[in-house]
Amino acid sequence: MLPILLAGCSEKAPPPSPPVPQVEVITVTTQTVPDEPEFIGQTEAFRPVEIRPQVTGIIKKVFFTEGRNVRKDDQLYLIDPVPFRAIYLSGKARVAQAQSQLVQAEQDLARVKPLLEEQAVSRKNVDDAVAAVLGTRAALEAAQSDLVKAKFDLDNTLITAPVNGRIGRSHFYEGRLISAQTTLLTTIDQLDPMYVNVSVPESYLLRRRRELAEHKVQRPDIFQLRGVMTFSDGSVYPGEGILDFAGVTLRSETGMLQARFMFPNPEGGYSPGQSYFYPGQFVKIRLKGYIRTGAMLIPQRAVQQGPKGSFVYVIDAEDKAEFRPIHASSWRGNEWLIEDGLHSGERVVVEGFHRVRPGIQVSTIPYRNGKTSSNDRPEEQDAQKTP
Repeated sequence: MLPILLAGCSEKAPPPSPPVPQVEVITVTTQTVPDEPEFIGQTEAFRPVEIRPQVTGIIKKVFFTEGRNVRKDDQLYLIDPVPFRAIYLSGKARVAQAQSQLVQAEQDLARVKPLLEEQAVSRKNVDDAVAAVLGTRAALEAAQSDLVKAKFDLDNTLITAPVNGRIGRSHFYEGRLISAQTTLLTTIDQLDPMYVNVSVPESYLLRRRRELAEHKVQRPDIFQLRGVMTFSDGSVYPGEGILDFAGVTLRSETGMLQARFMFPNPEGGYSPGQSYFYPGQFVKIRLKGYIRTGAMLIPQRAVQQGPKGSFVYVIDAEDKAEFRPIHASSWRGNEWLIEDGLHSGERVVVEGFHRVRPGIQVSTIPYRNGKTSSNDRPEEQDAQKTP
């Protein structure tokens, strides 16, 4: 009897089953969110105007101060006008001479016409008089044309600003010989408004076309799309731009389409140093106007990275964990936009990855936006394991 009792006492009780792990989950829902991609852009003056002379000559005077704002019709350069004034005055004299010769020829014709009826002169005399009138009239027109050209050249010895803007450095100064229409004297940049040129990848255009056709994305008319500009220091420009041009063809060397936004720049008319919106800056343009329907957003910490890409843990109807590859395309604040791999109503693990293995039973509670559970150690909060 004693050996039986001793054998019974030696048997150990079975170990208790481990507790069901607890995880925090969110339920995936669809929503409508703005779809605002970002592109790199470069600023450009609204009207970069080249100042070139219309006549060849010697610069007599430079009127402007480099790097300052100028107004339309402000004087910029004076080319020595003396030779051009002489040509103009000579042209006026030739016009006057041709006018007097025409008057004389018309009077001669008026005298010989009646004499032809009386047979006092021959027909040749009348024909010669008519030819003289026509020749002197042509000479007058040629002289008048030369006078117009001489007046144009004389007027263009004074070069004025064609637009309002900020003038750059002068490439030539007093005493330099400049050539008509070939010499670049300086440039004027019209700074209000301003352009920002962006390059849009072909892959983005194709994806947008597909999403619009599948009604995943909606947008207004393309030229109602707006842009928000961010400078290199992270500051955001207060005014919004509007898309005013889209290229016709892709650039073969880059595979990108050129687009252009126009931004208001009221500070462009201020003195230099009071505006920091300059041509040639590299900026970021956030495109506004697209709306994504049926979007699924989940917290960034719910998305894990494995050897084959992004994945999440999904809890099925039996409270078992399931490994699920997904396509997470872009961030929206602290959330990922999920393009593929999830469905509305599914539960996704956000906290407690270290307790999860595919196929195990779990206990779920709603995700509490980073609040630590009473039975979680801090060092375990961010533990992430790849199956």
